[in-house]
Amino acid sequence: MHPVTPCNTYHARICPRRELVRTPDGRSVFKVYFVDVIGRSNPARTEWDKCSDSKDAFLGRLPGAEGLDGVGFVTAFPHITKAFRYGPENETVVNVRAWSTPSLEPFDLSCADGYVQFACLAEALIAADEYRFWAEADTVEDYLSQWSDCTEAPVCRHDKLLEYWKRV
Repeated sequence: MHPVTPCNTYHARICPRRELVRTPDGRSVFKVYFVDVIGRSNPARTEWDKCSDSKDAFLGRLPGAEGLDGVGFVTAFPHITKAFRYGPENETVVNVRAWSTPSLEPFDLSCADGYVQFACLAEALIAADEYRFWAEADTVEDYLSQWSDCTEAPVCRHDKLLEYWKRV
């Protein structure tokens, strides 16, 4: 296993503003959730109201993101944006792709030891709701009409793996 390194605290807040974004192909559509990670040393990087970008400017850029196609949802942090789409090759599987939010340049989700980053807690909670909505919906329109009501995602302790790895 790759060495365990310290990480930042984590407390996400999902903003009440939610938007439906359609891309220029006329078929692709994504639900957009805006997420802040609060309590970090550089809030301009992780909180929408403290960064130099705006949600409206981001929404204007997002439809042109390279590879944003299909149906699904987006989690938009000021520093990273991820699209979760229902796979065109197998729609019971969720595909994930990421971009740097300010530039919409592709963001590599590769991690150590051949793993790939899936989601932080806020994204995982939203993904659980969204996946359930997808499974229960009869149509894409039914799916698009439902939104996660997740508002907070705090991690009570961000160093338990490191502490465990040192102890065991």
